[in-house]
Amino acid sequence: MMRSPAAPGAFSEPPKKSLGQNFLHERGVVDRIVHAVNPQPGERLVEIGPGQGAMTFPLLERHGALTAIEFDRDLLEPLTLQAAAHGALELIHANVLDVDFTALAGDAPIRLVGNLPYNLSSPILFHALEHAAVVTDMHFMLQKEVVERMASGPGNKVYGRLSVMLQAYCEVTMLFVIGPGAFRPPPKVDSAVVRLKPRAPDTVGIDDPRRFADIVRAAFGQRRKTLRNALSTLMDSDAITAAGIDPQLRAEQLAVADFVRLANHSMTT
Repeated sequence: MMRSPAAPGAFSEPPKKSLGQNFLHERGVVDRIVHAVNPQPGERLVEIGPGQGAMTFPLLERHGALTAIEFDRDLLEPLTLQAAAHGALELIHANVLDVDFTALAGDAPIRLVGNLPYNLSSPILFHALEHAAVVTDMHFMLQKEVVERMASGPGNKVYGRLSVMLQAYCEVTMLFVIGPGAFRPPPKVDSAVVRLKPRAPDTVGIDDPRRFADIVRAAFGQRRKTLRNALSTLMDSDAITAAGIDPQLRAEQLAVADFVRLANHSMTT
């Protein structure tokens, strides 16, 4: 049976599992997100993965202008055509991991928003973190389990590398949970909206970001190991002790500030 041709500007393609697409459709949820973002005149909004425009069009109506980054070529034409009735949409066809947010920002900061594909959420978060200096804040919808990891503290079983890396550079706040029924197709898990607000560079206190990342990665690489063993290739027990940390502790017992001290001290030994 032949399918009738779609009307110009219609979203005719089904969500693509290969791209991790789950399109938001519940307007009440969209309104809560727009309210949380609360765009102000003169701000530059950048949406990651607009999909079928569930957040794009309301944000345009509220703010008037928006830049959106979309990888799926089939969504470009309908997004462009439908956006015209809502505001000025600048659409960038690209993999977000290839987008230089610093260059995109130019001489003014940007605000990031998006419903992130679950299979790419961590890489996108780390990519955004690399450009935190030009980002005012981020409002992302992700798998609830990921948001819980992002916001968790020491001693929590989900506290890990993602928690430490994000909290070192940002204030992380879980805003609200969204059930599967708000999406098409409905995912098998709950989602949540999180706000990340980058800290002022002079308050982060990390002397060498790469060294810090190496320390955190190694510490959580084998969670059951003590710091003495997990960090053996980066610093010895005496250096760990000199940083004011017990080498017999495990990574999940350390606060973010402890990792900062470890990384900074390892540079001086």
